[in-house]
Amino acid sequence: MENKELKYRDVRYCVERSVLHEQEVRESDPRSTNTVRSVVGAARRKVRCSRSAAKALLFRFFPILHWLPRYPFKEWVLGDIVSGISVGILQLPQGLAYALLAGVPPVFGLYSSFFPVFVYSIFGTSRHVSVGSFAVVSIMIGSVTESLVPNDNFILPGNETIIDTVARDKARVELVAAITLLVGLFQLILGLVQFGFVVTYLSEPLVRGYTTAATIHVTVSQLKHILGLPLSERSHPLSLIYSLVSLFRRIQETNIGTLVVSLIALLFLFAVKEVNQRFNSKLCMPIPIELIVLIISTAISYGVNLHGTYGVGIVGDIPTGMVAPTVPSAAFFADVAGNAFAIAVVGYTITISLAKMFAMKHGYKVDSNQELIALGMSNLTGSFFHCFAVTTSMSRSLVQESTGGNTQIAGSISAIIILVIILKAGELFTCLPRAILSSIVIANLKGMYKQFMDIPLLWRTNKCDLLIWLVAFLSTICLNLDVGLAVAVVFGLFTVTFRTQLPHYSVLGQIAESDIYRDAELTLAKEVPGVKIFQSGSPIYFANAESYAKSLKMKMGVNVDKLIEKKKKAIQKRRKGLQKVINLAKVILAKTQKGSGLEFLTNKDGVIGSLRTLSESVPQGPVTLRSLGLEKLDFHSLILDFSAVNFVDTVGTKMLKNIFVEFHEVEVKVYIANCSSLVLRQLEISDFFNDNITQAAIFASIHDAVSFISSGPSSESSSLSEVTAI
Repeated sequence: MENKELKYRDVRYCVERSVLHEQEVRESDPRSTNTVRSVVGAARRKVRCSRSAAKALLFRFFPILHWLPRYPFKEWVLGDIVSGISVGILQLPQGLAYALLAGVPPVFGLYSSFFPVFVYSIFGTSRHVSVGSFAVVSIMIGSVTESLVPNDNFILPGNETIIDTVARDKARVELVAAITLLVGLFQLILGLVQFGFVVTYLSEPLVRGYTTAATIHVTVSQLKHILGLPLSERSHPLSLIYSLVSLFRRIQETNIGTLVVSLIALLFLFAVKEVNQRFNSKLCMPIPIELIVLIISTAISYGVNLHGTYGVGIVGDIPTGMVAPTVPSAAFFADVAGNAFAIAVVGYTITISLAKMFAMKHGYKVDSNQELIALGMSNLTGSFFHCFAVTTSMSRSLVQESTGGNTQIAGSISAIIILVIILKAGELFTCLPRAILSSIVIANLKGMYKQFMDIPLLWRTNKCDLLIWLVAFLSTICLNLDVGLAVAVVFGLFTVTFRTQLPHYSVLGQIAESDIYRDAELTLAKEVPGVKIFQSGSPIYFANAESYAKSLKMKMGVNVDKLIEKKKKAIQKRRKGLQKVINLAKVILAKTQKGSGLEFLTNKDGVIGSLRTLSESVPQGPVTLRSLGLEKLDFHSLILDFSAVNFVDTVGTKMLKNIFVEFHEVEVKVYIANCSSLVLRQLEISDFFNDNITQAAIFASIHDAVSFISSGPSSESSSLSEVTAI
């Protein structure tokens, strides 16, 4: 290991020496620069192609190679085993239940809880998230399967009440595999092109509003199983409303046996989950109430024959053993591409949000782009084994973290438990009532429904975020999951633009005897006499340039445009008066020339007096507001605080030029403070500076500008706007 590090340092040293040599040669002989540059390039390529670089690249794409050899076996193995068993027990009922949401037979929920989990253990960077089936993603898939492969397409001839479930399930499994393949491809491609930043456009209020609405979709979709009603799913806009209407129209057909089973299961599930939550610190692991309900209900259903006696719907045949891998059909790709992209983004958003939360809590880092690759590989691999798209489950991740899980070894152990069930124990759940699975789904949504408490919180803290939450919620409720997400994202981007168009503008004052400047209206800061400090909370670009100029003039307490107009009229009037004097003088001069016979007019006091009066009425000297009879402003300097301005476009640059020119006209010097090097560079490229606007007007801080103004000749008599007499 030491020899490899020494060898790598030697290569780095050679590169550094070659760079220095390149500079020396360039100074002595510029013609040999190309030769030296090629040598340096070869050395740099050698560094890039070194073993260390290849090793770093391998560790980046296969994080398990980095952490597994360093795994502290004695300290972590017991926690990972306990956590893996706990998650595996929870994963079994959730996998079966969420398969119903996706519109496929329950056994495919078990497949989705096995294959993708192992793949994520290899490629994932989070140590605590539990990958597998999740309600929101499952219902998004289910809405597509119910739309493209509805029950109506498989009604047996001659009997409108019997559906060929075998043919329907086969078609839906093929469709779901195609969706999962596209989801994996989208996530993998986005990860490879470093597109992990896409999650920044899905704000937390947007995601929480969207998932809350999706929770309602999930609940409504499970009511037919809770009540035992044979209703078909809808996936068009307002489908949720239509589903509720259809449900209430046929409420009298409710299967009483199914309803009783559902209510008893819900009662036990909610009660024990409340116990788990209240006594979380005292329990070594949460009570696996889902598994307990699963086993007891299956035993009762088998012993009492709920299906035959009371007509309670059961899961039916669950085949044991693994399925052979097959390539998903490409015939569905064109129909599901848009939905697949939405599922890919939502699945990634949920995963990275939870991954960052656990990483911050336990002090490690997750790679956003690598998480995309890990999810993409998980879904891509799962699609060949008839899995539906997976993401991170909030409930299972909390269990994995709270029961002592430290790495994805816990996830692998949970997958092994699912594997045992797939190979040996799957057929034991043949008599499991479907209503039990729906009850488990609804019980696990309790935490999601608590997100309604975001509404009063956001009302008190940030009404714009509340608006985003409500739009995401209502659009998803009314327009379904895919279109609702698109509307929510577009509205979220619109609010970003809207906020930068209408930022907070303020006039700053100085905190007594300090170099700190704050909003004079909101704090005890006092304005510097003769100096106005204007601050904007956003960049200056085409969308808010006009608003910036208007707000600046309004905050200054003077109508600059009107004052400039008055000044121009006064100057025009002065010029006309001066022109009259000149014209009269020319007339008198012409008529008093010798030989005209009018020489006596020069002796008339009236003519000379009127000429003197008219001449005195025209002001002499520099053209200033005061000399023109206009009121002078109560400040002589204006500082524009650019601390929040991170970019300026060409429209913003032109607007700033106009501000300098206009305030110059009303005898106010303009300065810029806290201007970043990037913004300064943008101003230089846009030809902002000229003979009248120089970089001497740029200051590193507000206090530097105030100190310069206070110590410099910034008085009224030496104002920048004084010009020479006309």
